[in-house]
Amino acid sequence: MEARAVKRYIQSSPRKMRLVVDLIRGKAINDALNILHFSPKHGSKVVEMTLRSAISNLTNKVDSGRIDEKDVYVKTVYVNGGPVLKRMLPAPQGRAYRVRKRSNHLTIVVAEKESK
Repeated sequence: MEARAVKRYIQSSPRKMRLVVDLIRGKAINDALNILHFSPKHGSKVVEMTLRSAISNLTNKVDSGRIDEKDVYVKTVYVNGGPVLKRMLPAPQGRAYRVRKRSNHLTIVVAEKESK
């Protein structure tokens, strides 16, 4: 059983968000939440909220409504680029520099380990 959560239009560049996301890929849920909670990166708060949402979605999907957190892990995590806001910054001698404010979309998939 697996569940996913998607957070869209995050006002951070995809490159900065990928640094945070790479820390938790393939980890157990408890380890991933600890890593994100104590990470100094700005994007870690958004990733932590989205991960908690994915865990909640998995809990709602299961018939009994209970999951064993030891058996749940982060299956896939990826960050795609979102729309770019183009702004102008005044520059010397009447020119203007273009500022590209990037955004991203975050997708987290959590799954239960298969018991044999």
